[in-house]
Amino acid sequence: MLRNGDLTRGGITGTLLRFTLPMMAGSLLQQCYNIADTLIVGQCIGADALAAVGSAYTLMVFLISILLGLSIGSGTVFSLHYGAGNHSALRRSIFVSFVLIGAVTCVLNMAVFVWLDPILRLLQVPQDIYGMMRGYLWIIFCGIVFTFIYNFYAAMLRAVGDSVTPLWFLALSVALNIVLDLFFILQLDWGIEGAAIATVMAQGVASAGIVLYTWRKRPELRLHIGDMRFDRGSLKEIVSFSTLTCVQQSVMNFGILMIQGLVNSFGTAVMAAFAAAVKIDSFAYMPVQEFGNAFSTFIAQNFGAKRYGRIRRGVRSALLTTVIFSIIVSVLVFVFAEPLMLIFVHPGETEILATGVEYLRIEGAFYCGIGILFLLYGYYRAVRKPGMSVVLTVISLGTRVALSYLLAAIPSVGVTGIWWSIPIGWLLADAVGMLYYKMKNGA
Repeated sequence: MLRNGDLTRGGITGTLLRFTLPMMAGSLLQQCYNIADTLIVGQCIGADALAAVGSAYTLMVFLISILLGLSIGSGTVFSLHYGAGNHSALRRSIFVSFVLIGAVTCVLNMAVFVWLDPILRLLQVPQDIYGMMRGYLWIIFCGIVFTFIYNFYAAMLRAVGDSVTPLWFLALSVALNIVLDLFFILQLDWGIEGAAIATVMAQGVASAGIVLYTWRKRPELRLHIGDMRFDRGSLKEIVSFSTLTCVQQSVMNFGILMIQGLVNSFGTAVMAAFAAAVKIDSFAYMPVQEFGNAFSTFIAQNFGAKRYGRIRRGVRSALLTTVIFSIIVSVLVFVFAEPLMLIFVHPGETEILATGVEYLRIEGAFYCGIGILFLLYGYYRAVRKPGMSVVLTVISLGTRVALSYLLAAIPSVGVTGIWWSIPIGWLLADAVGMLYYKMKNGA
């Protein structure tokens, strides 16, 4: 009889897909937090509010990515111990990582409140939306502890093969977020601050629910007094994986933040187009991102169980699945770019609409590149080489940032150069990651 959440047995493709689907749904729902704010704010308040929420989202993603990276790195350690059947080491790792990430959350929260204005000035936020964006972010970051708790527990449950439970609590939370958005904005007329309050309250519900469930239903993850200690082995392992994964996530999102600053320099219309297009973009490639995370858990459990043949078969299966799915999504986004933009933008906003469509058609044609990159990130984390994931991220984002600033400075290219730099960075990192895999595995 298989252990609950055991990914070391059974058919590979079917096992991966069954484990991934709830993660995909959950990640898409996670996007709905900001999507709901963006959609309701853009349609009910106006283009300035849309630009403010969109730019705020980029900063939020960068800061939250630090916590997410730490949780993902810890989750890899949890999977390795779970795959090896070592529950005592698993619980010690849970304690160490919770304390460390909790401490980082507190420091990060204080830093954001102290440095919020200098950060907004660094991002070149236009004066006409500065106040709205600042008010929105101040409220959002009051609830960052809820973001930490939910993502930590979700990573822990997924690491032991439970990708369904986090989905249920997140679905309830997203539904609540949308209802509160409509109530606070349309009925109480709280404006952009109402959207932020709705998000924080909804995240609080998700975090409380997942903690209560884990405590009551998963006794193997419940800490004992003997688990609550900082032994050197657990501490070193958690710090190694979490730090490098955090660096990877932070580098990735810092690069995106630098791009946001460059986009802001082109004015409010381009900011609004970018804000809407990035939401569509996130939805489009989110499934392959979550497939990469599920693939990482699959590889980590099998690596812990020393099932190397299953790992090689899993790599081939995951690559084929990712390529097929990415091609389908690329075609759909390219063809339906304008109708997708109209979800967020009024038809009369022709400049915003045209800029967003151009972005989607350039980047959307190359989703295979980012799909393969997510697989490479997940693979190298799982086989105890998280540093390679950082290298690939630096290559991808470094290329993207350098090319963006170089091409955008050319008058005849302008903002279009920013869009083209994205797939070029993906493809270059893919080439390096696949070459390294072939060198190390002889395949």
